[in-house]
Amino acid sequence: MMIVFIGPPGAGKGTQCRRLVELLNIPHLSTGEMLRDVMREDSALARWLASYIDAGKLAPDHLVMRIVAQKLQGDECKPGALFDGFPRTIVQAQLLDDYLIEHHRPLDVALNLQVDEEILVERLLKRAETDGRADDNYETIRERLRVFRTQTSPLIEYYTKQGKLEEIDGARPEAEVFHSIQTAITKYQKLGIGKQ
Repeated sequence: MMIVFIGPPGAGKGTQCRRLVELLNIPHLSTGEMLRDVMREDSALARWLASYIDAGKLAPDHLVMRIVAQKLQGDECKPGALFDGFPRTIVQAQLLDDYLIEHHRPLDVALNLQVDEEILVERLLKRAETDGRADDNYETIRERLRVFRTQTSPLIEYYTKQGKLEEIDGARPEAEVFHSIQTAITKYQKLGIGKQ
């Protein structure tokens, strides 16, 4: 299956993707992790990318799609993939749709994890303490949430129009959220979607 996770920073996309990797035996493609890997390199590209990420802005669409496409060409992605943090804009969603259709593997479902903003800020500040992530300070968190509202929220309408959006309450305990995700995915599997 090809599954997109939508949700603001701190909604639990990464946590739920890791659980789904075991259930569905497909790879978890975290663009955040991929971009951080690039930023660890000592290169002009890394410094350019860091100027976006450290300011709480999104990396350029064409660059992110190029990184995702390279991953999708690997054998581990033949059964499908979990997209975490991608697409984040309508342009990225269109680029992904075009790529998947061209390769005869259209997107199956988009899962939208919904969490109130105050809970998100609390979660992200706690994550900053435990993981030591410099990009999780109060000002950057607020900027990232603003960017999500303006640039990523339109994806909800985009996937709703395609009939592929499932709303998930991400504020509940982790196990309950996972159960809702499983229920949503099972519905699409029963429809015969996602079978390669």
